[in-house]
Amino acid sequence: MTLQIDIARYKNLALEAQDDGVWIVTLNRPSKRNALDIATIEELVDFFSAAPRAGVRAVVLAGSGDHFCAGLDLVEHHDADRSPADFMHVCLRWHEAFNKMEYGGVPIIAALQGAVVGGGLELASAAHVRVMDQSAYFALPEGQRGLFTGGGATIRVTDLVGKARMIDMMLTGRVYQGAEAVDVGLAQYSVEGSSFDRALELARKAAENLPLSNFAICSAVSHMQNMSAMDAAYAEAVVAGVVNTQPDARARLAAFADKSAARVRPNE
Repeated sequence: MTLQIDIARYKNLALEAQDDGVWIVTLNRPSKRNALDIATIEELVDFFSAAPRAGVRAVVLAGSGDHFCAGLDLVEHHDADRSPADFMHVCLRWHEAFNKMEYGGVPIIAALQGAVVGGGLELASAAHVRVMDQSAYFALPEGQRGLFTGGGATIRVTDLVGKARMIDMMLTGRVYQGAEAVDVGLAQYSVEGSSFDRALELARKAAENLPLSNFAICSAVSHMQNMSAMDAAYAEAVVAGVVNTQPDARARLAAFADKSAARVRPNE
């Protein structure tokens, strides 16, 4: 049974469905540099919980205005004056949202501009592909603000850049941008023009794949990284057994066999 996503219910996310199954999900708090308050996190949980069962074939995740996301809404955090237990539960909702993204099986392409900072970097690192424009910059300033990451940076950002760079970013407030950000793994693509246009192009390309193949790519790989090598090899074989014999792949395999399918070629 296919779920229906009620776009009108979302206040902090702007949602747009394309005819090819690509959805545009835009953080829509530009006056706050798209800082993440608890209401936005709940909308992320809601959307990415529904997406795999709602026919969403790929997502472009973007930010309105000049910035992708400046992280935790520090004003809300200050004014709420939360107890340790209260903030622990806030962090667990962030993890819920980002786990739904990383493990949900729907390709997510993040279009990055301006600030990709703190919790904004945690959000971006939960996407499967990141495209940055020339204005994008990455930082984890928690150490300077008397804070510690709570949305998965110790897991996902460390996985992208390595432990030493992660600790350096937190201790010193180091900012990465430009080619250096790509070189250390914070983004896979850097563009001179619009990161959104390139992200949409990539999302449309991913949406052409069979959904079960994308589900495996955007879910199983992350799960396997959490396993021992022996367990991951077993899991990979099981997933390949299911995916590589799916009926919908027969036409694509036939096209390869009769040489009518496009071949892989190097970039010209």
